[in-house]
Amino acid sequence: MTPPLSAVRPGLRLADQVAQRLEEQIRARHFMPGDKLPTEASLSQQLEVSRTVVREAVSRLKSRNLVESRQGSGVYVKAPGIEPLSFHDLPSASKEAVIQIVEVRRALESEVAELAALRRSREDLRRIHRAVKALAEAVAQGRDGVDEDIAFHRAIGQAARNPFLISTLDYLAQHLRGATRITRANEARRADFGQAVIAEHADIVRAIEAGDAAAARRAAADHMNNAIARIQQADPRFWREDGKRLARELPPPPS
Repeated sequence: MTPPLSAVRPGLRLADQVAQRLEEQIRARHFMPGDKLPTEASLSQQLEVSRTVVREAVSRLKSRNLVESRQGSGVYVKAPGIEPLSFHDLPSASKEAVIQIVEVRRALESEVAELAALRRSREDLRRIHRAVKALAEAVAQGRDGVDEDIAFHRAIGQAARNPFLISTLDYLAQHLRGATRITRANEARRADFGQAVIAEHADIVRAIEAGDAAAARRAAADHMNNAIARIQQADPRFWREDGKRLARELPPPPS
């Protein structure tokens, strides 16, 4: 039995919220392929939105090939395909979105650091140390260090000797630059945050240099966990002003 849909939260982009809610139901198989969606009137009542909003949401589902209209019969669910990975709605200035992005990085970069410790070469270590130096110089010159921070993590990715991981890091970097910029802006507000980041990077490098895979994984995970803690400590004013400003200033992600 399909669980009832709860009302969406008041705010902008109601149609997007409704479309997301319905897509989740379809992908979770609460609506099976061939099932008929509830009527506009029924969805409007359940979700507490206008029928116009429901109509727009269903149109979005059609564009994603999740439902189809049958003349004189209604809207029916299609078998959902696998959606390509997309971060086109980013960067987001919300605390929740940035934390979720760091969680993605934690899962990936802890694995990368472990493999780097096992596979690094002397040239890899030189590249990593150059990246650390470039990041320190960027900060000393008053720049945000976003590009240098990304280059540091990519240097570790190269040492992992897995081209698919490197490609994934590159893909994430081009789409999630906004979140990195926001986290670094938050860290730049306090000297203790900045020093902590330097120490955490040093721990990762030290473990990779020593060939200690377990320590490298742990250091990378700790770095991301601490980044989340620093995000959570940012005051509301940062999110109201700085976070939104930084997001507005960024160019749109590549399509």
